[in-house]
Amino acid sequence: MMAQVLIVMGSKSDLPVAEKAVALLKRFGISYEAAVASAHRTPSRVEELVKGSDADVFIAIAGMAAALPGVVASFTVKPVIGVPVSGKMTLDAILSIVQMPPGIPVASVGLDRGDNAAVLAAEILSIGDRRIADALADYRREMADKVAKDSEEVSVSV
Repeated sequence: MMAQVLIVMGSKSDLPVAEKAVALLKRFGISYEAAVASAHRTPSRVEELVKGSDADVFIAIAGMAAALPGVVASFTVKPVIGVPVSGKMTLDAILSIVQMPPGIPVASVGLDRGDNAAVLAAEILSIGDRRIADALADYRREMADKVAKDSEEVSVSV
């Protein structure tokens, strides 16, 4: 089966952020592949991965200068979701993803929010897949139920 989502990390140190995405992709029944490729150190590998992939959505996770999501977007016309990774260059990572030039957009989620990248990927894929749409609806109901339960617990203890 082909992967619906390709997750590309700029380095192995981005794995904890990718694991957040993987957990939700699995929950939604979305197939994925993951790889490490650096926009600066291995640009030809990034190109090879993206151009050789049949994925419908790409998630690119990077910190510091965070060029990876933009480089991924330069090689495909499919949706790319950038996940900035927190660290010493947090603002650089955010701006590198959200300040893309005209014509090469990258969707961006918050710092270290691999989970939100997976949800956004699922939302994109749900346009053509009722099963994923239903899984997302269930996920949202569970979140709402948890908030209601938390509210009840707080109300009782205050």
